[in-house]
Amino acid sequence: MTAKRQPSFDPKTFLAMVGEGRSIGGYRTDDTVFSQGDPADAVFYIESGEVKVTVVSEQGKEAVIAILGMNDFFGEGCLGGQARRIATVTTMRDSVIVRVEKAAIVRVIHQEPAFSEMFIAHLLARAIRVEADLVDQLFNSSEKRLARMLLLLANFGKEEKKPETIVAKISQETLADMIGTTRSRVSFFMNKFRKLGYIDYNGRIEVHSSLLNVVLHEEPHINAY
Repeated sequence: MTAKRQPSFDPKTFLAMVGEGRSIGGYRTDDTVFSQGDPADAVFYIESGEVKVTVVSEQGKEAVIAILGMNDFFGEGCLGGQARRIATVTTMRDSVIVRVEKAAIVRVIHQEPAFSEMFIAHLLARAIRVEADLVDQLFNSSEKRLARMLLLLANFGKEEKKPETIVAKISQETLADMIGTTRSRVSFFMNKFRKLGYIDYNGRIEVHSSLLNVVLHEEPHINAY
């Protein structure tokens, strides 16, 4: 008698189902998933929606350090010994988010190679993004940093995600925080991008592929003030 073949493990099916150590929650815009200082006891996966990751200094200054979307993980610091959350995660639009307890995700990483491969790919992509962000901050003009951020938010260049062109509602203050400049400068560049036809901007942002011209150009279009 032939042994029954075990079905192959599908990480996304695993994450889409409530089970041992796994729960799925619906969040409205501006809901807090967890706050800086909370116990770090789980990893989260975005099934749909978008979140922003912010940190607050001891002096009370807040900075946006990442915006994450569908199929992204966050909160993985708990797997590296992080006892408390070092950032706050807030939804930017209605979202469905999976919470996987630390013990449950450690178990599936050890037992399921397909999940391990998916999770390692996420960690590598995050490390590459952080490195690219640092290079961007150190060497590129504010104009180029803004163009790159808008393209990233619209998923340009991500093979597993189709460009959305429409970026979720995001304030100029948040964009300024993310690229390390002032709101007035962001407003100046946004108006320029719109006049050049790189974006449409009227309450929401529609990003066109022509915005890549700013990122690929060797010299910044506008000199620093």
